[in-house]
Amino acid sequence: MTISSFEAFACPLDGSALQISGRSWRCPNGHSFDIARQGYVHLLPVQNKRSKDPGDNKEMVAARQRFLSSGFYQPLADAMSRAVFHEEFNEPSINCLDAGCGEGYYMRQLAHSASETIDLALMGLDISKWAVLSAAKQDKRSSWVVGSNANLPMLSETLDRILCLFGFPVYPEFARVLKSGGEIVQMDAGVDHLRELREIIYPELRAPRSDQKAMPEGFTNLDTSVIRYTLALPDKGSIADLLAMTPHLYRASADGLAHAAELESLTVTVDVILRRIRKN
Repeated sequence: MTISSFEAFACPLDGSALQISGRSWRCPNGHSFDIARQGYVHLLPVQNKRSKDPGDNKEMVAARQRFLSSGFYQPLADAMSRAVFHEEFNEPSINCLDAGCGEGYYMRQLAHSASETIDLALMGLDISKWAVLSAAKQDKRSSWVVGSNANLPMLSETLDRILCLFGFPVYPEFARVLKSGGEIVQMDAGVDHLRELREIIYPELRAPRSDQKAMPEGFTNLDTSVIRYTLALPDKGSIADLLAMTPHLYRASADGLAHAAELESLTVTVDVILRRIRKN
């Protein structure tokens, strides 16, 4: 097995190919993007930011790293790897993007699960510089990029797989960068995901939305499965870390968050929908 960094980058300002020159990526039109000391590159133009420091902050990234490294979501990582390296998989090499990579947990898990005969070119992208910084510190083999799914900084039709795990899929962009026959492996929360925690932090739960999503144009759904299990969180720290890595941290009321902070332990349901989606 060979793990290498994905390098078919596109300039986020004009879309032209980037070439590495010393410690920078440069395009033919003179735009230059420095490689940070930790090994990642920032390809999110300031005009495309919705805030000064978008995405997860430093504390949220640290909470996510603690939670995931404890193995609580290992069944999800295993299911993701099986979806990428499915039974019919016979490709000698793939280029793979984790679109919304966080601190790189799922990308590292994918690399660990790959067979000895495959060559992987990997790239993790996240809008949070703190997440990408953490990922780059933990894995020097992959490419790590600060960027946005709305304007992926890579050349068209250069990817075989995209991971979108609890993220924000932008299907037109995914279609642009995927090769014909390339696949998206997508995970979304099911209607019962973390229900027990949500019952504590919200006065009432919203009616569940249908999980029957229409396929985006140009794609075919290959497979849909559900990963469901009971997860025991043994202490205040693990509960706080889980809450910090979800949107519920900002959506819950002050009273709801206070009730969660009082918990000594909690058992929650993990309910996740996994889809394999192929570009036609």
